[in-house]
Amino acid sequence: MTISVGDKLPEATFVKIGAAGPEAVSLGDKLSGRKVVIFAVPGAFTPTCHSAHMPSFIRTRAAFADKGIDEVICVSVNDPFVLQAWDEATGATAGGVTVLGDAGSEFTKAIGMDFTAPPAGLMARSKRYAMYVEDGVVKVLNEEASPGECEISAGESLLDAI
Repeated sequence: MTISVGDKLPEATFVKIGAAGPEAVSLGDKLSGRKVVIFAVPGAFTPTCHSAHMPSFIRTRAAFADKGIDEVICVSVNDPFVLQAWDEATGATAGGVTVLGDAGSEFTKAIGMDFTAPPAGLMARSKRYAMYVEDGVVKVLNEEASPGECEISAGESLLDAI
């Protein structure tokens, strides 16, 4: 079942590189009592994700803060080492975006946003979407029709929808 507006997000554990190496990050801790934007990309360093999707949220981060958004989180089905390199290459953290790995695609599958595209080498990846979440409940969900598109899931479009 695909997640919908009004649904509560399931508990999930993501991974990121911390000072001592890979560390677990609880989604519940990130969402409890907070207003959060979550956007997902099919893969770090892939063309649309790298040149359009991530930059759109870095550009709009201050405007999200002006609307009371506590955190902007990017989720990708990649290992934390790749995501750390992508974070550094894009300036995500410096731009106010938290990058978290759903390495086993558990969260992505649990919310029904997974897809596989063997010809492109993308296995159990995330569809491209952006959502606004209050205290764990989805308030706005913008899902792209194709993983190569970045229009309704771009930072500017989600900002307009909030």
